This record gives sequence, structure tokens and C-alpha cells, in this order.
Amino acid sequence: MTLCPDSTLSLVSPSISDCQQVAPLKLGIMASGNGSNFDVVAQAIQDRQLNAQIQVLIYNNPSAKAAVRAVNRGVETVLLNHRNYQSREEFDKKIVQTLQHYDVEWVILAGWMRLVTSVFIDAFPERIINIHPSLLPSFKGIHAVEQALASGVKITGCTAHITCLEMDSGPILIQAAVPVLPDDTAETLHARIQIQEHRILPQAIALAASLSKGTLSLT
Repeated sequence: MTLCPDSTLSLVSPSISDCQQVAPLKLGIMASGNGSNFDVVAQAIQDRQLNAQIQVLIYNNPSAKAAVRAVNRGVETVLLNHRNYQSREEFDKKIVQTLQHYDVEWVILAGWMRLVTSVFIDAFPERIINIHPSLLPSFKGIHAVEQALASGVKITGCTAHITCLEMDSGPILIQAAVPVLPDDTAETLHARIQIQEHRILPQAIALAASLSKGTLSLT
């Protein structure tokens, strides 16, 4: 176990070394809310901890703070409001067109609060990464933190995984376990889980790229 910034123990698996690629990954990030995971990826790139560049941020909520974060970092933003489309498939078709316009290779769902369709999945097969605040396959869907508290589990956490058509499913890349403390509320537990989300998401991106090119080394 390792001591984390919030002074609680956590466990991250797998431990990764030598996840490197020659050319920078071309990322498209999608977010619906605050955008803290976007910021973490952008900072990892700036700190040269992740060999990538963010081509575009797509957001569906006009008030999403993620867009402000992106503008502050000089990243192009595109608002695609799902309310303006008659079906999920029509919405996803526009998303795909936008990502392709920006020459995106990998898509990062960083707090994207919309279900995706086969239109989206088929356009980026095994190249869509999602971050979810539970140890999947437990507690899928929304309110995962509240589900964990209601169930009485002693450990929960977060998962970065490859996205497939079934909600919050697909091959798991990295998980971080977080203890549930006796006095936890949804807010305090989610805050500690989010620390671990920020820790594993850049690693998961590097890991997925390494897996796709057969250059992975796990220790």
C-alpha cells in the first residue's frame, strides 16, 4: 500500500512501468461537469508524464466548468448539447464527426454523463477510455458512491476501463481501492475517490496505448 495525498491508504493495480510511445497520442476529451479529470490529463501532459496532446474538449452542458478549464489551457472546445438532437445515435454521429475533424485517436470520457451508442463505439473500437467512481463491476451507473455507502462495503474505489456498449463495462485498465471510513458521507468519500481518479487516469491512457502497440511492461 502507498500513502496518498489525503493521508489515507489506497491500493492501485496494476503497477506500471515503461509505458511509452514514440509519437504523442492525439486525445479527444469529453466532459459534462467540473472538468477536474480533464485538468489532470492536461497537467500530466504539461509535466511530461504523459506523451500526448489534447486535440479538443467536447462538452454537452453549456455551463460545464470543463470548458473554462480547457480555454484557460489553450485547448479548443466544442459544445454539443445533446438536447438539440432527436436521438442518441444522431448525437453520437455528430460527436464522431467532430472528433474525426480534430484528428483524434483516443477518446477520454472524463465525467461524460451520457450513455454512448454503437455509432460511437464502432468509430473508435477499443480506443475509448472511461473513468468511473467504483471498483467495477460493482456499483455501475450514476450515484456509484451512494450505492457503495448504502451497501455497507468497507472498500470501494475507482476504475479506468475501455468502454464498450454495456454501461460501465469493458476491459479494466487500472483500479484504485479506497477504504470507506465509518463517518464517511457521499461527499467525503467521493472526494477521496476523486484523488485516486486523478492518479490513475493518465496512467490508464499510457497503459492503453502500450497495450495497443504491444510495448507494455507490468511489474
